Order: sequence, then C-alpha cells, then structure tokens
Amino acid sequence: MIDNPFYTPEFHGEYELVSVGALDLADGGSIPDCRLALATFGELNAAKDNAILVTTWYSGTHQIWRDVYIGAGHALDPERYFIVVVNQIGNGLSTSPHNADGANSGIAMSAFPRVRIEDDVVAQERLLREHFGIERLALVVGGSMGAQQTYEWAVRFPDKVRRAAPIAGTALNTPHDFLYTETLMEAITSDAGWKDGEYASHEDVADGLGRHARLWGVMGFSTEFWKQEAWRGLDFESQRAFLDGFLQPYFRAMDPNALLTMAWKWQRGDVTRLTGGDLGAALGRITAKTFVMPIDEDMFFPVRDCAAEQRLVPGSELRVVEDIGGHLGLFGTAPTYMPQIDRNVAELLATPA
Repeated sequence: MIDNPFYTPEFHGEYELVSVGALDLADGGSIPDCRLALATFGELNAAKDNAILVTTWYSGTHQIWRDVYIGAGHALDPERYFIVVVNQIGNGLSTSPHNADGANSGIAMSAFPRVRIEDDVVAQERLLREHFGIERLALVVGGSMGAQQTYEWAVRFPDKVRRAAPIAGTALNTPHDFLYTETLMEAITSDAGWKDGEYASHEDVADGLGRHARLWGVMGFSTEFWKQEAWRGLDFESQRAFLDGFLQPYFRAMDPNALLTMAWKWQRGDVTRLTGGDLGAALGRITAKTFVMPIDEDMFFPVRDCAAEQRLVPGSELRVVEDIGGHLGLFGTAPTYMPQIDRNVAELLATPA
C-alpha cells in the first residue's frame, strides 16, 4: 500500500467508504473486499424515488461534481434530490491498486485485476440496493467515463433507470479513442521509474505522468481553445504557464496504476457485450428517457459519434453542449457551460418517465 496524500479528504472533501463485499469481475478474478468511495447530498425521501446516481470520469472524483454541478440553483439540487456520487473502481479513492490492503493485499499494485465498466455498474447497483434500499433511480448522469457507466446502467438495468444523461461519452468506445488512450498509457509505462507497476511512490513516475499530462493538452482541449487563447480567461499569462500550472500538477499528483486501471477500462467500454456485439440491440434495451449530451468541440467523443448512438436509443434526444474547451469543458470553467447542463438536466428531470 502506498500513501499518497492526494487521495485524502483534504483534497477531495469528505466521503464514505462502503464495502459491497467480494466482487467477481467480468474478465476473471475478483476484488475480495470491494470498497466504493461515495459522497451524498440531500435526503432520500420515504418513497425512495428521488435518488440520482452520478458516475465519475477518468481521473475525476466526487469533488468536481460537488464543486461545479451540485447545489442550490443547479438542476442537481440537494433540496429536491438525494444525489449519490460514486467514485469508480480504481480511481484512487475506491478500491485501487495503490490502496489495496487487508483482504485486498493480494491484488495490490501490479497484481490488480482488470476491471470493466460493467464491473463498476454491478458494484454500484449492489451498493444502492443493499446500503440505501434504492431499487430505481430518477436519473443516472455522468461525463466521459461516467457517460460510459450511464449507458451501461441504462442497458444492463433498464427497469432501474427512469432517466439517463450521458455527457461527452459513448456507449461503445471507438477505435480512435482506443488508440489515443494507448498513448496515454504508454506515456506512463515508458518511465523507467514505473518498474512494471511496482514503484515505491507516484513521484518515481513523475516524468511519465508529465508526458501523460502533455498528451491531455493535445486532445483534451480543442484546437479552438488554443487558437483563441482561452487559457487567458483562467488567469494564465501564456500557453506554457497554463500547461505547467494546470495540467502538470493535476496529473503529477495521481497514482500511475490508478490511471492505468481506468484507462484500460475506458478503452473497452462496450455495452454490446450484453447483446453479442449488436449495438442496436443493446441501445434498444434502454427504456429510460435519455438526453445524449455531447460537447461540440470534443475531440475524444465528437458529436457525430454520439449522435449515431443517440438515434439507436428509443425516445431519446440529442442535446449538444457548446464549449470550445472541448472534452475538458467538463471541468465547467467556461461561464456558458453549466447553464447549458443545468437547462438540459432540469428539462430531463421534469419529463415524465
């Protein structure tokens, strides 16, 4: 077990660790004691029908949702809904390679098993049902890898999801996304300090994490973000200052094996595993009222890919979010971003389902 101060309440705010017991994994192996880190906002009503599940994205935790998306004046309003943000397996807060101890000590570091999006969703369903007694969700919402989980929820448990809002993500990962994510992984594993996943500290892999961060600068933000020098609006004096002051410290604080666990999972996001490879059949299982919400300048999950899937979801709607930030517009730094998200999610929540 590696002590990394980044994965503490001091950085992410308070959260609760809840065990869902042993979790057998889709690709074989198991997590003996699968512990999910979660944060809740609001109160579950007596009917238990006001619950919203928020799923997290690559590198992200409940913190970004708490700080940007949830609160009075937002569609995700704790005065009306019981909002559960569940950190995905391997994100550094939930059971992950670097924090595997006790019953999980046998799967620490390089021994950590392969985890798929479906494993996250199976664990989340168990958590909601056994820990909170929630059988049906008013909404499942998530961005990027959270969108992958949102789709998996709606396909795997159609009777449990009344509404779904996948933001900036797809149900079936694309070959281009697979290839790009491979370069993100290679940036880390090419660092000699990685030592096949058995490093003593994340700081031993600082160069690899730095290369990883620079790749996010290439694809995470759009070409328009750089051309229009949008980083000036974030109080940086130059492109280099932005890269060194924002992306570098963000990723250099993280655990390499956690990032690799999530990246492998991201690459293989695929709801068609339930339907023998038939995407139409998989998305046709969805009964939730669904708003598919791509970001117009996203270079990971472009509108055309999201729209093609949306057309296969019965009764769904395409709601394009405009943001030159591209995929990392998800951070909500542009003042025009959250009003669009809130408007669409509020309309979705007001729709009978």
